[in-house]
Amino acid sequence: MPLTLDSTPRCVLDLHATLGEGPVWSEREQALYFVDIREHKIHRFDPESGAHHSWPTPSEACFLLPVDDGTFLCGLRDGLHRFDPETGALSQHKAIEPERPDNRLNDGCVDLEGRLWFGTMDDNEAAPNGSIYCVRHKDYALDVTHHGEGYTVSNGPAISPDGRTLYVCDSPEQEIYAFDLSEDGTLSNRRVFAKLDHGYPDGVVTDSEGTVWCGTWGGGRISRFRADGSELPSIPMPCTNVTKVAFGGADHRTVFVTTARKGLEPDVLAREPHAGSLFALRTDVPGNRQATFRLSPG
Repeated sequence: MPLTLDSTPRCVLDLHATLGEGPVWSEREQALYFVDIREHKIHRFDPESGAHHSWPTPSEACFLLPVDDGTFLCGLRDGLHRFDPETGALSQHKAIEPERPDNRLNDGCVDLEGRLWFGTMDDNEAAPNGSIYCVRHKDYALDVTHHGEGYTVSNGPAISPDGRTLYVCDSPEQEIYAFDLSEDGTLSNRRVFAKLDHGYPDGVVTDSEGTVWCGTWGGGRISRFRADGSELPSIPMPCTNVTKVAFGGADHRTVFVTTARKGLEPDVLAREPHAGSLFALRTDVPGNRQATFRLSPG
């Protein structure tokens, strides 16, 4: 049965994920995928039927993004893997930072040119050992380039609707940064886009007007910022740890929200029975069509 939603967030999948993250809309399947990093799982939710399916992963599943051949690129702890939802099979394509065993991959996004952007982080969330990377398909292989370091918990990232700005968070610093993004994938002019004073910026995405939607860890809200960095009214959530949103549905006006139970004391969990679940709400301004990682030329 199709979801009936309004502007108030409603729990649509009572999952109790330890660290629900990385929601992404599959245009091909008209379904939502997301991960539970700590429980080593990939999840799929069909909003039309309410059906839910999950697959185990051999280590932390940090993000999942669609490829133009119907598979996904999955960031596990140690690198990039291809994931086939038809079989559940995972195959490694590229190791990332093997020299830093205390690091793991974190969040990612795909830009309008079909390139993958993702970050790494210190798994203990203490040392500024994380970096930002870009990946493209070149000469039948994944070509990885490094684009800056010094992040303790890299998060985001997100692309503006015109493809000219990349947003990246360093969560412990409570800051969202913006970069100019050139057509060839060069980053320049890093600046502070926004600084949160309540909670920590987690995953970010943009809508079709360029508004940045930010899951706010420890803040119990979705923070929102205009493209000029000025803050819009936030959207309160019924749980403390809000990780990321994704726009989906046929009109891209359904906002799916992942949350987490990680780090919450028993008394907080008692007050937040749906912490770690998947929520959804409706919005007037649509999101952007989900870009796919480009394998095919052109």
